[in-house]
Amino acid sequence: MTRKRVLFLCNANSARSLMGEALLRHMAGNRFEAFSAGTEPDRPHELALAALEKQGISTQGLASKPLEAFEGEHFDTVMILCDKAQQACREWPGGCEERLFWDIRDPRLIGRPDAYEQALQEIRRRLVLWLEVASRGDLAR
Repeated sequence: MTRKRVLFLCNANSARSLMGEALLRHMAGNRFEAFSAGTEPDRPHELALAALEKQGISTQGLASKPLEAFEGEHFDTVMILCDKAQQACREWPGGCEERLFWDIRDPRLIGRPDAYEQALQEIRRRLVLWLEVASRGDLAR
């Protein structure tokens, strides 16, 4: 069985998209290959990594990468997690079957200690629903 390729995009690739990548690997890693990138990458934020580790989700191998690192690659799904990335990436140059836009608030801008955990939970809620729909699609084939 070929694993589906999913790319998470956001502006800095320091929190939201990294959390999406780690969460998908944790929740359904045997079915998907998860990647993440940013339009203006910054280093992984320590509070994002701490929120993942607190939930028992591995942060091994997580690193901020530029969007260009994946240019020309095909993905089954591209998940865009912020408006800045949405503006910068209207079309995925390598093609994708599904393009989703989930505008998750940037925890860096919220200024509360639990902002990263809240962003993680929001991404998890959406991934749970998306995985349920994706499983139904697999069963229909």
